[in-house]
Amino acid sequence: MKLSLLIFAWLVQLSTTTLVAQVKPTKILINNVEIFNGKDQKTLKGNVLIDNNIIAKISANAIPTDRSGATQLIDGQGKFLMPGLIDAHVHLLFESVPQTQAMMSDFAMLNLMAAKASEKQLLRGFTTVRDLGGGSLTLAKAIDRGLVIGPRVYSSGAFISQTGGHGDFGLPTDVPRKIGELSYAERNGMVAVADGADNVLMRTREQLRQGATQIKLMAGGGVSSNYDPLDVAQYTEAEFKAAVSAAENWGTYVTVHAYTPKAIKTAIASGVKCIDHGQLADEETAKLMAEKGIWWSLQPFLDEGKSSFAEGSANRLKQIEMNKGTDIAYALAKKYGIKTAWGTDILFDPKVASQQGSKLSVMERWYTPFEILKMATSTNAELLRMSGKRDPYQKGRLGEITEGAYADLILVDGNPLDNIKLVENPEKNFLLIMKDGVVYKNILEK
Repeated sequence: MKLSLLIFAWLVQLSTTTLVAQVKPTKILINNVEIFNGKDQKTLKGNVLIDNNIIAKISANAIPTDRSGATQLIDGQGKFLMPGLIDAHVHLLFESVPQTQAMMSDFAMLNLMAAKASEKQLLRGFTTVRDLGGGSLTLAKAIDRGLVIGPRVYSSGAFISQTGGHGDFGLPTDVPRKIGELSYAERNGMVAVADGADNVLMRTREQLRQGATQIKLMAGGGVSSNYDPLDVAQYTEAEFKAAVSAAENWGTYVTVHAYTPKAIKTAIASGVKCIDHGQLADEETAKLMAEKGIWWSLQPFLDEGKSSFAEGSANRLKQIEMNKGTDIAYALAKKYGIKTAWGTDILFDPKVASQQGSKLSVMERWYTPFEILKMATSTNAELLRMSGKRDPYQKGRLGEITEGAYADLILVDGNPLDNIKLVENPEKNFLLIMKDGVVYKNILEK
């Protein structure tokens, strides 16, 4: 009897707590703004009503509010309102720490540093990111639960790599490996080294089990890894197909790190839906991507500024070779009308991470300001929707200012459609930053 009474009392307490937690949705009305909806070049001068975390109404006319005073009013002062920016290629746990520290720090410390880096990303106007490896699943959940501040995260979990591939950051003395023995990075879900179709299948299923929204495999050599030249293709069709089948069964897709035609073609033949990088692609490969409707997530890698790699080192030589292909890659993407996403892929450098907006403005080398902003908002959001039912943000639309979209917004002091360089200095030029209906920055009154 006493136990029954205790259970009853606990249920009453739980019910009461639930009722107390149900608060009236917050409404925010942003008046007098020039609205760029993320899709159309023509802007609208008007007002935006936000109900809880969703854009409820957009109008060129005044939007009436209730008399209760429950609606927060923000005077946009005629400034430029745009959707929050989306970076389609980040590594939250690795972007702001030197490589040696990233490889040797414990996972808890990396998460703490990544939480701070995530907050900085949000305050640079990046309200959504696609994390392509490094163990961000825990961080993504912590952000969604409000434990830390940061953008929405589409997390791949661990990047999956073959032995000696782009994701194998072990020491030279780590081989031969004992079968079944996992490194510290593998045990904590930062990287998954897998050889053979069965092992790739298992590691892919593990990422999906833990909540990955898409899967990331390494299909070829990389710049920052030490064992693989750029020309080396990695993984066979059978191995790729194992990952693709698992991802498709979960209603999502596989993207790959790849530079060369062989790596790209092998991945596409296996059912991969997105190529990240691709700087060394040729005309034939670009045609294939266009024909198959493959996404090309390109990063504006240019050989400008000081490199983090020592001159003459193998990594630096690979970087120079890869950077030379960037102009050609963008030309091919435009020539064949390939669905093109934008991302930064910043690694191991807090100073470069702070210049995230500059990696967007440099796109003016190939695109107009409108094309750039569209790519970093609604186009990138289209790529994210390929996660299907694994998409954690399905109640609204991302990357646009439309009725029914998530209230992820930036108010800019100036018009980036006229001057895209405004995104380079978010601290000064982004007057208001909102994610999911919550205002994280507002300096309109200052």
